[in-house]
Amino acid sequence: MRYYLIAGEASGDLHASNLMAELKRQDAEAEFRFYGGDKMAAVGGVLVKHYRELAYMGFIPVLVHLPQILRNMQQCKADIEAWKPDVVILVDYPGFNLDIAKYVHQKGICKVFYYISPKIWAWKEYRIKNIRRDVDELFSILPFEVKWFDDRGYKVHYVGNPCVDAVEQWKNSAEVCEKKKQIAILAGSRKQEIKDNLRMMLQCAATFEGYKLVIAGAPNMDEAYYKKYIPEGVDVEIRFGETYQVLSESVAALVTSGTATLETAILRVPQVVCYATPVGKFISWLRSKVLKVKYISLVNLIVDKEIVQELVADRMTKENIIQCLGDILPGGKARQQMLDDYEEMNRVLGGAGASRKAAEEMGKCLKN
Repeated sequence: MRYYLIAGEASGDLHASNLMAELKRQDAEAEFRFYGGDKMAAVGGVLVKHYRELAYMGFIPVLVHLPQILRNMQQCKADIEAWKPDVVILVDYPGFNLDIAKYVHQKGICKVFYYISPKIWAWKEYRIKNIRRDVDELFSILPFEVKWFDDRGYKVHYVGNPCVDAVEQWKNSAEVCEKKKQIAILAGSRKQEIKDNLRMMLQCAATFEGYKLVIAGAPNMDEAYYKKYIPEGVDVEIRFGETYQVLSESVAALVTSGTATLETAILRVPQVVCYATPVGKFISWLRSKVLKVKYISLVNLIVDKEIVQELVADRMTKENIIQCLGDILPGGKARQQMLDDYEEMNRVLGGAGASRKAAEEMGKCLKN
C-alpha cells in the first residue's frame, strides 16, 4: 500500500518514523512519501519537504511566513493528488493537517487517518466538527482522550503512547549510567521557545552551586542559536541528539511544555515546567478564558492532578523557578512525592507497543 504521512515538527518525525517501521513489518510492499524529517527518511521512502520549512509558532511568525505556509499547503495537496496514496496519515500539527484532511476528503482521494490527536480538548473544541467530517479514523496516544471524544459522539482508537516506545527503545541500546550532579535544560524545539525561556532557565539553575548544567539541544537547531541566550558567566554544555541520555544522567530538569515533559516523567527525572511568553499577565488572563483544561503539561493532564509545577506566563519568575527547582533536587521536600506520582502516571499510560498497535489497527481499518 501507499502511505502519505505529514509530520510538522521533531516529535512528530520521531513518532511517525516508528509507526512507518511497524507498517513496513506488516506490509512488505509499503511505499512511503512524506513531509517530515531525518528519522522518517532513515526508515525509507521519499521526503518531499523537511519539517524545518513548516514549523512556525506564534501569531507574528505565522503572519510573516503566511505566504510560505500557504505555498507549502498547496504543494502538499497537489503532491498527494498526483501520487494517489491509499491513505494519508496525519501526525499532530493540526493547523496544517486539518486543512489537508479537508482537501483529501472533499476530493475523495483516499482514506484519512489521524495519529496523535490534535489537542482540541484544550482549546478550539469546535474543530471536532472538522474531524468528524474529514477524518476516517483517529488514533489516540493519551488515555483521557477516549472518553472526551466518546462524549462528543466520535469513537477513537487508544493505542498507547509512543513516547514509552521511544524511551524503551533507547534503554535497550544505551549504556546504563549513574546519576550525576547535573541539571538538564530542555528549552523547546522552536526558536521562539528558546528565545523566551532559555536565558532565565539557565540563570536560575546556575544559582545551585556544584551542579553541571547541560542543554539538550533540539535536532533542528544549531549551537550558535543557543549561545545567543546563554547568560555571561554561566558555564553550560550543549549536547545534540542525546536528550534521553542527558535526562537519564540528570537529577532534575527544567523543561518547556510539550512532549518533553512526558518523556522526562517516563525517565523518572523530577522536573519543573517553564514556559515564558511575552506579555505574561495578559497571556495568563487569556489562558483562563480560552483553555478548557486545568493543566498544560501532559504529565498532569494524564492523571488529572498536579504532579509537576507549571510555571507558565506570569508565573515564570526567577523566584518561582529557584524555589520549585530547589524542592525537587536531592534532599528537596517535593522530590520523592514527584517520583511516586510518576509511577502512577506511567501505570495509567500503559506499557510499550504503541507504534505496533497503531500499525495493526490501521491495517485492519484499511482492509475493512
